[in-house]
Amino acid sequence: MADSTTASAPKPSSSVKLVLLGEAAVGKSSLVLRFVNNDFQPNKEPTIGAAFLTQKCQLPNRIIKFEIWDTAGQERFASLAPMYYRNAQAALVVYDITKPSSLVKAKHWVAELQRQASPGIVIALVGNKLDLCEDDGPEQDQQDGEGVDEQQEDEVARKVSTEEAKAYAEEESLLFFETSAKTGHNVGEVFTAIANGIPEASLKGPKGAGAGTQSAISAAQDSTRVNLNAGNGNAGPKEGCAC
Repeated sequence: MADSTTASAPKPSSSVKLVLLGEAAVGKSSLVLRFVNNDFQPNKEPTIGAAFLTQKCQLPNRIIKFEIWDTAGQERFASLAPMYYRNAQAALVVYDITKPSSLVKAKHWVAELQRQASPGIVIALVGNKLDLCEDDGPEQDQQDGEGVDEQQEDEVARKVSTEEAKAYAEEESLLFFETSAKTGHNVGEVFTAIANGIPEASLKGPKGAGAGTQSAISAAQDSTRVNLNAGNGNAGPKEGCAC
């Protein structure tokens, strides 16, 4: 009887504030949309200021509720970033594997987080748009006889090598993944790895991250330079919002 009670006991739940940073058009919002709604929108509108979403991640012994701040990549919003990564326990720094300048910008964000974010923050370096660079594999190459040409096209599309980015991530003690928001490849794995990487001591209860979240919401609403709800007319951020 005791074993049955133990097995059916609810898992403890912890809230984790997570921020996405990166250059514009690297696919930050698409990654979040894939994780939260398992959806992909080819013509996603640019984020204005930041968008707020939540999603749960089931671990064997705990439920992690991610409170996700998806920040705008445009340079004019860069000064607002500290408002969103303040008190964050995790960060996804995203770059586009077909655009070398986006990795340079990602390294800038990593350095800033290491200087100014909370000590012990878990940072994942994520190379997105892998779908633009994947070939069809050896079997398909043999069938169509175009393997060499396809591989050459893939090499042209990919401008940032896995080895280069992975070496940098290892040097800076970052998690590293290459993903495709379009196909969903590795998206869930990124968030699961982050959830597993959060130190137990920094995990908070289900309402523990609320103060930092509310502070960011209030600050954003007070700022004349950012509108969290531009274009949708909503009064405030909603759970599961895909804006």
